[in-house]
Amino acid sequence: MIQESLISRETAALFENIRFQDKPEGLYDPLRYMIAIGGKRIRPKLCLTTYGIYADAFSEQVLEPAAGLEVFHTFTLIHDDIMDRSPLRRGNPTVWKKWNEDTAILSGDVMFIDSFKRMAKAPIEVLPRVLELFSKTAAEVCDGQQLDMDFEARSSVPMEEYIRMIGLKTGVLIACAAQMGALIAGADARSQQCLYDYGYQLGLAFQVADDYLDAYGDQKVFGKPIGGDILNEKKSWLTVKAHELGAVGLEQALTAPAESPEEKAAKIARVKALYESVGVPEAAREEIGRLSEKAISCALGAQMEAEGYEMLRRFADSLVGRVS
Repeated sequence: MIQESLISRETAALFENIRFQDKPEGLYDPLRYMIAIGGKRIRPKLCLTTYGIYADAFSEQVLEPAAGLEVFHTFTLIHDDIMDRSPLRRGNPTVWKKWNEDTAILSGDVMFIDSFKRMAKAPIEVLPRVLELFSKTAAEVCDGQQLDMDFEARSSVPMEEYIRMIGLKTGVLIACAAQMGALIAGADARSQQCLYDYGYQLGLAFQVADDYLDAYGDQKVFGKPIGGDILNEKKSWLTVKAHELGAVGLEQALTAPAESPEEKAAKIARVKALYESVGVPEAAREEIGRLSEKAISCALGAQMEAEGYEMLRRFADSLVGRVS
C-alpha cells in the first residue's frame, strides 16, 4: 500500500512536470495555461489512491493514465466554458475569453487527443480494458453535457432526470478514475466494480456540492462568480429541488432580466430567497452527506485492507467537506 502523503506528492509532481508540444504556440499555450492555473486534481489523485491501495510503488504506467484523466477533464472545462459563456475559471479568465472561441475549441480538441495518448501508456496486459473504460466514459460525459444543454429549453426537470444527467456529466469520470487505478494495479473485477460505484456516488455528491457552492460559496474559494447558475438560468440541483418543493414564483425569478450589475445582484438575491423559503440549502447539505455515505458503503464491498477503506473515507471527506 502506498501512503497518502506520497500520493499527494506524486499528484502534484505530475502536473508540475507535465509537458505539451511547443509549437504552434497558439494551439498549445492554452493547454499550458489551463494546467498552470491548477485545480483540485480530484480524478488523478483518486486514480493514484485506488492504485496505491493495491500496489506498492508508482510507475509511468499508472502516472500517465492518471494525468490523462485530468487532461480530459480540462478539455471538457475549456468547451463547457464556451457553452456556458463563463468569463472565469478558478479565478482566471477562461480560454475563450483570454484568446477566442476558435482557439478554445481547437485547443480543447488537441487536449482530448492528448488524453488518449496518455491512456495508451497503461500496462499492455490491461490496455484494452483501460481504453474501453476510458472511451465509454468519454462518450458518456458528452451525453451528460448534451442533456444539460437540453434542460435549458425546459421550464422544469424532474429530479430523477437531473441525477441521471449529473451522473453522466460528472459521476462517470470520477467513477472511471476510481476503477482505473484498481484495474492497473491488478485488483479483482468485483473490487473494481465496487470502486467504480464508490466514485460514481461520490461524483454525484461532488456535483450537488458544486451546485450548492455556486449559490452559497465564497467566490475567492470557489474560483468563479457566485450565482452564475442563477444568471444563466441553469437547471441546478437547487433549482430542481426548489421546483419539487413548490417554491412559488421561481420561474419568474429565474427569467427576470439581469443586464446591469444591480439587476444581476437582485436576481441572485431573489432566487436564493426562494430557495431558502422552502428549505433548499438544508436539503442540499443533507443530500451531499447521504451520497457521500452511500459512496463509502459501495467501497466496503471491495477487497482491501482496513486502511484502504479509511483512505477512501478521507478522500470523500476532503472532496465534499467544503460544504458545512
